[in-house]
Amino acid sequence: MNQMKTIGGILLAGSLLFFTSCRKNDRSGGDTSTADKIKDTAISYTRDIYLWYNQIPSSFNARSYSDLNGMMEAIRTYSQEPGFTNPVDRWSFAIKQAEWDNVSGGIAQDFGLNIFFRAEGDLRVRIVEPSSPAGQAGIRRGWRITKINGSTNITTSNANAIVDAIYYSSSVALTFQKPDNSLVDISLNAGTYQEKIVMLDSVYTVGAGKVGYMVYNSFLGDSSQTVNEFARVMNRFISQGVNDVVVDLRYNGGGYVAYQNELANYLVPAAGNGQLMMRQQYNDKYTQFNTTTNFNKKGTLNLPRIFFIVSSNTASASELLINNLKPYAQVVLVGPSRTYGKPVGYFNIPVGDWYIFPVSSRTTNKNQEGNYFDGFALNNTVADGLDKDWGDITETCLASVMKYIGTGAFRMALPEEPYIESPAVTTANKRISSQSFKGMVTAVKF
Repeated sequence: MNQMKTIGGILLAGSLLFFTSCRKNDRSGGDTSTADKIKDTAISYTRDIYLWYNQIPSSFNARSYSDLNGMMEAIRTYSQEPGFTNPVDRWSFAIKQAEWDNVSGGIAQDFGLNIFFRAEGDLRVRIVEPSSPAGQAGIRRGWRITKINGSTNITTSNANAIVDAIYYSSSVALTFQKPDNSLVDISLNAGTYQEKIVMLDSVYTVGAGKVGYMVYNSFLGDSSQTVNEFARVMNRFISQGVNDVVVDLRYNGGGYVAYQNELANYLVPAAGNGQLMMRQQYNDKYTQFNTTTNFNKKGTLNLPRIFFIVSSNTASASELLINNLKPYAQVVLVGPSRTYGKPVGYFNIPVGDWYIFPVSSRTTNKNQEGNYFDGFALNNTVADGLDKDWGDITETCLASVMKYIGTGAFRMALPEEPYIESPAVTTANKRISSQSFKGMVTAVKF
C-alpha cells in the first residue's frame, strides 16, 4: 500500500507539472475544456506508468475519445508481447470514482442475479447473492429461466435483450422452472446489497478422508470481512481435519492482490513458509518499485495438493493464486475451460471524478513463471453443472474432483447427457460474462 502511495505521489507531481506546462503553452487564446484537460492528464499518466508505454505513438490523440474509458480501451492496442500475435492487454479501463468505490467495496445495486446459457434455450441462474433482491426472494443457482417480462424468447440470438433486462433494468418479471419442474413467477426490483465473499463452505467425507470445499466469489470487498471469512473457513477446515481442499474460483474475476496473499498463506504447505511467493515488476521507469513477496504461513493446513474449479471467468488475482502455489504444491485444475489469462495488474489513478486503470505491473512466481496470457490449461475438462446448486456433490465439476480424490481417477462418464457448448452459446455467454469484473488491483487498505 505504501508503495502504491509513493508511485501515486510521483504521478501526481508529474500531473501538476503537466497542467502548469499546458497553461504556459496554451497560446490559442481559448479555454481548454475541463473534459479535455482530464483526457490530457489521463494520457500523461498512462504514457508514464503503462507497462508498454513505449508502444504508445506520439500521435495518439486522447481528446478524440468521448470519455476516459474509450481512451483506455484504445490504449490496449499498444501491448505487443513476444510470442503473441495480437496485443495482450484486454483490461486497461476507466470508471467513475463513485461506481468503483461501490464495486471495490463489494456493494452492488441490481437484482443480485447472474445468468448463463447451459445450452440453446436453456438459460440458468449461475449465481445468486444471498442478501440481494433475488436472494431474498428465494431464487437459487441452477433454476431455469423460462420467461423474462412475459417473453419466452430465451434464445442466444436474443442475448442483448436478456442482458439489458437482467443487468440494466430497475425491475423485471421472471418465470423460473425449479429442479422439481414446478414453475414460479417472481418479480424483482433492483436494490443495494453487500456481496457475499464466500458463497459456500462445506466439509465432505470421501473414503477415509475429509475434503474442504470453498466457493470464493471475488477478491474484492471489505478487507476486514475478507480476512475474517478466510479465518473462519480455514479454521473450520482445520478443526474438522480436512486432508484435501477444493477452492471453487469458476466465476471469480479477481480483485485485490492483498486478498490473494492472505488466502495463499493459508493454502501453501508448511515447507513454503518464508519462501518466495511472487515478484511484481513495473516498467523500466519504475524498477525501484519492483517487489518480492514471501509466504507467511497461516494456520496448520499442510496440503500436498490443492484442487481448483475454474473456467474462462477465472481471472487475474484468481490465476495469481494458482500460479503462486504451483511451485509448492500439486495444483489440479478442473472445469469447463481453461482460465482467462491475466498475469498483469493495475492500480486506480484518480483523474477528475474518474479512476483510470492502465496495466502497470506483471507478476511471476518462484520459478519465474508468469506469461500466462492464454490462461492455465485444465487437468480435467468437465461441463459447468449449471443445473445444480452450490455444494451438490452431483454437480459435474465438484463430482469430478470428488471422484479423483476417492479413486485417483477423474470421472470418465457423466450420469446426465454431456453438455457441448455450441458456437452460438459461446458467443452469448461471452456477452453475458462481459458484465463481470476481471482485474488484479495492487492497492487495498488493511
